[in-house]
Amino acid sequence: MKKFLLVSIISLLAIFAAACSGDKANEGSTGSGEKASDDKPVIIKFSHVTSIDSVKGQAADHFAKLVEEKTGGKAKVEVYPSSQLYGDNDELDALVSGNVHMIAPSVTKMVKLDPRWQYVDMPFLFNDQEHARKFFESDVAQTLLNSDKLAANDIMGLAFWENGFKHFTNNKHALKNPEDFKGLKFRAQAGKVLEAQFQALGAGSATIAFGETYAALQQGTVDGQENTYNNIDTQKYQEVQKYMTLSEHGRLDYAIFVNKPFWESMPEDIRTQVEEALKEATELEWQLASDENAASLDNIKNSGKVEVLELTAEERQALIDALQPVYDEFTETITPELIDGIRGLQ
Repeated sequence: MKKFLLVSIISLLAIFAAACSGDKANEGSTGSGEKASDDKPVIIKFSHVTSIDSVKGQAADHFAKLVEEKTGGKAKVEVYPSSQLYGDNDELDALVSGNVHMIAPSVTKMVKLDPRWQYVDMPFLFNDQEHARKFFESDVAQTLLNSDKLAANDIMGLAFWENGFKHFTNNKHALKNPEDFKGLKFRAQAGKVLEAQFQALGAGSATIAFGETYAALQQGTVDGQENTYNNIDTQKYQEVQKYMTLSEHGRLDYAIFVNKPFWESMPEDIRTQVEEALKEATELEWQLASDENAASLDNIKNSGKVEVLELTAEERQALIDALQPVYDEFTETITPELIDGIRGLQ
């Protein structure tokens, strides 16, 4: 009888242990990328620095909506706009550490990990919007998004989000020829390529925070700046600038990056659905960026405060020739393969 009781107890304990093990295996995840359940979806923390109403903000919110729809609630995107969690200077570190899972920075922020990302500042590298979008979807772009240098920091890129072409404005006189830039001083983002760009044109440059640029233009700290139509319009630079040259000489764009271990740990079916959602959100972002820039150009023209100047083919070529020293200095850093690859997509 004692042996029978002992065997029965051992059998019951074994059944109980197996049941507990099964329950644990079926538990969901709250964001680690493990299998999700109905009550515990995969949580994707998406941090960005622009406002909810910005093109980036609208696209991010649309992405979150699509993810929940496509996964049936098995994955959810928590969007944190306006630097609510992390700002420009620390969101990349937050991604590497896994404190957030997705960010959408200006591509120039990636230069400290891979100097090839300076391609975006190379003057007149892209001919037009169609050329830029061909690059976004190309195998050439994938060499940046999935580079070993990013992977070594637990990062992978998923998509490019458009901002637009940059154009010159200034407060002194019309800018149409290389000689027109001599002696002027421009606000610029930080970066060696941009310093070399203005130096090649005989102009000076100063690194000034985006939020402080209006005051710098108003006070004459700098004579001009370079930006997209939408940034010029929404920052009201037309109030403190007299001339704008439709130069399309450089670009400002974003890219979507994820924490690589988190992304790869996500269940494959959910990851596929999230990728589909991102593709649709990217298409929306491109259209919004195009629409916003077109509307902003109209606003600038209709303000009556700025003389808008278009370049002839000859004037554009003269600027391209004047800026050749930038390519002489930086082609090896950015690599001939990347520069030639982009040019080959025209």
